[in-house]
Amino acid sequence: MNNSFAELPPAFYTRLMPTPLPSPHFVAASGPAAALIGLDAADLARPDFVDVFTGNKVAARSQPLSAVYSGHQFGVWAGQLGDGRAITLGELATPNGPMELQLKGAGRTPYSRMGDGRAVLRSSIREFLCSEAMAALGIPTTRALMVTGSSQQVARETMESTAVVTRMAPTFVRFGSFEHWASRGKETELKTLADYVIRQFYPQFQDAANPYKELLAEVTRRTARMIAHWQAVGFMHGVMNTDNMSILGLTLDYGPFGFMEAFDAKHICNHTDQGGRYSYANQVPVGHWNCYALANALLPLIGEPEAAEEALDVYRPEFGRQLDTLLHAKLGLKETRDGDAALFDNMFTLLQDNHADFTLFFRRLGELKVDEPAADEPLRDLFIDRAAFDAWTGEYRARLRQEGSSDPARREAMHAANPKYILRNYLAQIAIEQAQNGDFSGVHKLLAVLERPFDEQPENESYAALPPDWAAHLEVSCSS
Repeated sequence: MNNSFAELPPAFYTRLMPTPLPSPHFVAASGPAAALIGLDAADLARPDFVDVFTGNKVAARSQPLSAVYSGHQFGVWAGQLGDGRAITLGELATPNGPMELQLKGAGRTPYSRMGDGRAVLRSSIREFLCSEAMAALGIPTTRALMVTGSSQQVARETMESTAVVTRMAPTFVRFGSFEHWASRGKETELKTLADYVIRQFYPQFQDAANPYKELLAEVTRRTARMIAHWQAVGFMHGVMNTDNMSILGLTLDYGPFGFMEAFDAKHICNHTDQGGRYSYANQVPVGHWNCYALANALLPLIGEPEAAEEALDVYRPEFGRQLDTLLHAKLGLKETRDGDAALFDNMFTLLQDNHADFTLFFRRLGELKVDEPAADEPLRDLFIDRAAFDAWTGEYRARLRQEGSSDPARREAMHAANPKYILRNYLAQIAIEQAQNGDFSGVHKLLAVLERPFDEQPENESYAALPPDWAAHLEVSCSS
């Protein structure tokens, strides 16, 4: 392992060793994530890998460290934060560039504040499954290599068993990494960090007239595209604090996340978010707000406020373009025509008024036959207001006829754009409860289903069903 971040001055991190856990055991590993670093998931169950990815042993040439950063939490400046329970082991060279390996839940660090530095099995499984589910959906994300567990208990709402999830990303530098130095007036350190990020991840900007403006603009574009992907699949992050925003535009830090089920644009997936700052509808403006926070941090390097504003101005058009492309794909529309925006708006109004299941709606829409309205019943059954449904599908059919859409070709294209399987909270909860009783087969099965979200998988039909009534009572919070 190398560790390019460790080559920065010591003020950026603290070197430390993970704190071992007693009798660690294998829980689950991701084959696609393992392949990114040249490993086989089956090998990760070996005791030596379990020890390394629990933190009980340190791999050769590893330089473990925890990074310092600050940030805005729920829109309020929180001051210094940092890796309170995450320890980066180093980075491995891959054909696609370096990949950092980070243990989450590996013990206390100088940034743990009042925390114990541990993660529990429940939250570790959620992060593991969602990281890999998002990757399979084609959404920019950090990855999760594996989860290990231990019999050691820690206090949360109840006593829970501990676990460690190994996360992977080219870097875990966040918006808050820059805010940390800017808030302290440390322009030298701010420039050092910005130059490191540009050199390692945005080398095309090294010779630009204003590389820091170009950095801000590109991060803003990537953030806009990422959030457009979230909106298109109904993903809600739940805690979009600036310390949870990746400088690479990757979905980072899976905690109280959720996928939209009964559609409500104001839905809040995080029980802790009483004001709804991070609701589904608010993710778009909050993403822009977070980019403004990054711009404010980079302003000493960019220079003129007007230059920073120009960089930020790319957000709305980039988001709009990306979402428009995704919605056309989700509706199987090959052409862009006047009136498409109204068709989309009317669709979301229909979904909102009827609280139809977001994923099932788009998947079943792919089965629609232009000249056979009578075959709509499985789709129509998602709606209470049948007349409104009939009116919108009438608009949609007319639009499909305008471009001579073929039912079989459109079905294939739409099923490649609209997943059948998402990580519904109740599915995660069932797997977690099994795992808490020592049975990890539910985690393995759910992971296998989520790795192929667009495939029919008729043998796994139950994983695509409407959630049961008891699922409505599930709540996730910042401790989830």
